[in-house]
Amino acid sequence: MDITATIAKLKAEPGFSDHVGMVLVHNGVVRATSRADGARVSAVNVTPDRDRIAALCREYQARPGIWRVLAEAAEGHLTPGDDLLFIVVAGDFRENVKATLAEVLDRIKAEAVVKTETREG
Repeated sequence: MDITATIAKLKAEPGFSDHVGMVLVHNGVVRATSRADGARVSAVNVTPDRDRIAALCREYQARPGIWRVLAEAAEGHLTPGDDLLFIVVAGDFRENVKATLAEVLDRIKAEAVVKTETREG
């Protein structure tokens, strides 16, 4: 996902300025250390469930105050520093947008993305 282009497309949609006061972006990247125990990670293999991601975006986009929820997960063999997950949430007020981004991020990670780490050594 090209974040700049994605936001520009959203801004060009009819109704954007009537419904949006905040756009938040999540850009998750592959870490060089494991969250579980801090071990060095040389790569991760990622398998996203694109249908589940789309369903979650639709679910959260239906919330009051939320205008758009977009998400894109990388797939395959990724190395530290590679982009892993993009999420864009556009809505009316920060209270709605911040909460929605946090919740949809946690749900996508838990329900729609499988990562397998390759550890160094």
